[in-house]
Amino acid sequence: MLGTLGGLLLTLPTVAQTAAPLSLPQVIEQALAQSSVAKQAATNRETSYWQYRTYLSNYRPQLGLQGTVPGYRREISPVVQPDGTTGFRAIRTHNANLGVALTQNIGPTGGQIYLSSSVQRFDDFNRDDRTYRNQPFGIGLTQPIGGYNNLRWARKIEPLRYQESGRQYVEERENIAQRITELYFDVLLQQVNADVARQNAQANAEMLRLGKERFQLGRLSQSDLLLLQLNLLNSRKALGQALLDAQTAAVDLQSYTGLSAEALQLTVPEPTTILAIDPAQALEQARQNRRETLAFRRRLLQAESEVALAKGTTGLQASLVANLGYVNSTQNFWSTYNTLQSQNQLSLTFSMPIVDWGRQKSIVKTAELTRQQVQQTVAQEQSTFEQSVVTQAAQLSSLHEQLELSAQADSLAQQRYDIARATYQVGRISLTDLNIALAEKDQAKRAYIAALRACWVAHYRLRALTLYDFALQQPLHTEGVK
Repeated sequence: MLGTLGGLLLTLPTVAQTAAPLSLPQVIEQALAQSSVAKQAATNRETSYWQYRTYLSNYRPQLGLQGTVPGYRREISPVVQPDGTTGFRAIRTHNANLGVALTQNIGPTGGQIYLSSSVQRFDDFNRDDRTYRNQPFGIGLTQPIGGYNNLRWARKIEPLRYQESGRQYVEERENIAQRITELYFDVLLQQVNADVARQNAQANAEMLRLGKERFQLGRLSQSDLLLLQLNLLNSRKALGQALLDAQTAAVDLQSYTGLSAEALQLTVPEPTTILAIDPAQALEQARQNRRETLAFRRRLLQAESEVALAKGTTGLQASLVANLGYVNSTQNFWSTYNTLQSQNQLSLTFSMPIVDWGRQKSIVKTAELTRQQVQQTVAQEQSTFEQSVVTQAAQLSSLHEQLELSAQADSLAQQRYDIARATYQVGRISLTDLNIALAEKDQAKRAYIAALRACWVAHYRLRALTLYDFALQQPLHTEGVK
């Protein structure tokens, strides 16, 4: 088979013959660079990167400016009088404030510490009065006690999620390569069918010409002559259908890869490299490299986080608030920095259910059962995933063996047809025997393409399952295994 198809160039009838032929690796490389599915995978990867940056920012100081400038107000408002009655007074004021705060989340405890500075100016235009309130320095702490610490759990979960995204990107590219391989061989098979049908049509036309000569000499029956005519018609019909099927398959490949029709000249790939891959080695690489390993850990941590959330939001809720600062208020702004007065606050707020009719217990129990279900699901999915890796690795040797047998069968079937055709021309075998040899030849060619397709698809499938290049003996992703 390698001698008959290995160097064969198969093209669509509408393709310009000046375009350079493309091999399977070239089609995959170009598709990974320009196809919409590859660009979508890259966009998903970039989105995950910025989501991870957002997570990191939660643990870094945040500097913010806030205020109300201007704060002009003119209206008639109700004012409570000293005797308790309400009078309506026209007011015209301006109340502006500006403040800056530096905040820092405390990951281990879930609290927050801050430094702040603010200034406020109040103008009463009716009284021609102006007052400043200045707090040049303030420091404070807000600390939940015994509650759910989202920062602590995020530090465990989000790095795993980000690592997943990196490996998912590599996995998606391998899946794209696998899908391109399938579409590539879909086109290739139809083009092989068209090439076979074209050769058969030429051979049948020659056989009909010889048959007419033998019929005129009385050495061929009219039934066999009609059968030769029918064979020619069927071969031409098969050629037309194969060309239509090849064009349809080419459209699918073009829409997925983004390649232009002018570039779609395909060559029959060489067989994949025969590698002796130990299923145990493939499984070990899959455990180290695939995102499922990280995803299983992340999902278990998320289930634990949900239990912690249930416990942290249904029992005792307490929060400690403490701050220290200096403040002053005068009618002159610069005077506010003189004789600053301390401003302190210390408070502990709490709430605790006394009778909740089992609400707290039911919420926690539901979260625990959900965690148990996640553990069972993860264990089952992990077992299924590992079995698929082992099976895929074990099948490679069988697929290569089937490919070698298919190549031998194709070579033998081609030789048998050549002999049968020559023998029929000298009248030593029947037309039925020739048709049988022709059908076996065509079937052997298709079987070889199918076996070649199975080997290439399995090659990329195993790469996607393990994220490991067994030929180069290195992982497909660049990050370190954590």
